[in-house]
Amino acid sequence: MGMIGGGPGAFIGAVHRIAANMDGEIELVCGAFSSDPEKSKQTGQELNLPMNRVYGSYKEMIRAEAELPPSERMDIVSIVTPNHVHFEPAKLALEKRAFHVILDKPLAFNLDEAKKLHEIAKKSQLQFCLTHTYTGYPMVKEARHFVQSGKLGRIRKIYVDYPQGWLSQFLEGAAPDSKSFKQASWRTDPTQSGSAGAMGDIGTHAFNLAEYVSGLKVTHICADINIVVDGRKLDDDGTVMLKFENGASGFLYATQVAAGEENNTKVRVYGEKGGIEWKQEDANTLLVRWFDKPAEIYRAGTPYLSSFAKHNIRTPAGHPEGYLEAFANLYRNFALCVKAQIAGITPQPEWLDFPGVEDGLRGMEFVEKVLESGKSEIKWTKL
Repeated sequence: MGMIGGGPGAFIGAVHRIAANMDGEIELVCGAFSSDPEKSKQTGQELNLPMNRVYGSYKEMIRAEAELPPSERMDIVSIVTPNHVHFEPAKLALEKRAFHVILDKPLAFNLDEAKKLHEIAKKSQLQFCLTHTYTGYPMVKEARHFVQSGKLGRIRKIYVDYPQGWLSQFLEGAAPDSKSFKQASWRTDPTQSGSAGAMGDIGTHAFNLAEYVSGLKVTHICADINIVVDGRKLDDDGTVMLKFENGASGFLYATQVAAGEENNTKVRVYGEKGGIEWKQEDANTLLVRWFDKPAEIYRAGTPYLSSFAKHNIRTPAGHPEGYLEAFANLYRNFALCVKAQIAGITPQPEWLDFPGVEDGLRGMEFVEKVLESGKSEIKWTKL
């Protein structure tokens, strides 16, 4: 694997590297870790990479790696840059040099870029993974299995929450050398993050989770979008009513100004016969409520789970797995599919269970329509 981004001061780059390394399927061999060549070199030294494989730009890295023999060059590229530097390196890797791509969400800076990248990825026939982390949790996969198996009957209601509190203050106004400044600064800057703040950053995760677990597409939305903190340029709070393709209704809220909240992502799906609930703060548990019998608690690591949940569990019951392991599940399944494609074999269904370019395009369409709905006097907007 080669990495673009993830240099000094970056948060998500280290998470990607841990996830990639967890199962021994992927080796980091090169990187262009910063737009500043010296900072890229610094990160390469810290990661003990050979200096001839540490590059000053992503263009240099992709060009140089493509010139190496197939047995030596990187096979995949991990892109962990701010949103405005997603499209170009992914396009170059797929279109010009034929490297498989794993990309931190969102798919692109705007919907136009997302549509172009979607077309390029499909045409390339290469593997493409978008890191919507929460779909990597085993008990989220079990929740999806519950819905797909028909145990809940026809789905009627879907709720998904993503409360954070870290932007309750004007952190982008902090001193530039503070740890809080860099993350807050680019995520709230329209020139780097795009047209959406909270809805683009975490609302897309909630939307992806709702469609993944329910197996249903959202067809219409009605949104209320807010900027709560004075001086902020992008939304930091929003609520969205949802209508799904089977007639079910739902509700999504994503906020970064819920003071005291951390990352208590939660999804609830209710059918005719019962409902399921999963939340990240108790990630190894799936709560099942029935209409006509006592509630049940399903736990990670147990023998009664589906093959999709079991495939993504590394430890026995009672040994907690969390965010890093969920992230690693995306990397492992992606790597297994890359290896299968190289070997010319058909990947197993469990390996294919990771978010891809289609999910990325859906997320960007959601963001655009949420912003459109939030500004409109019309009650419902078609997605």
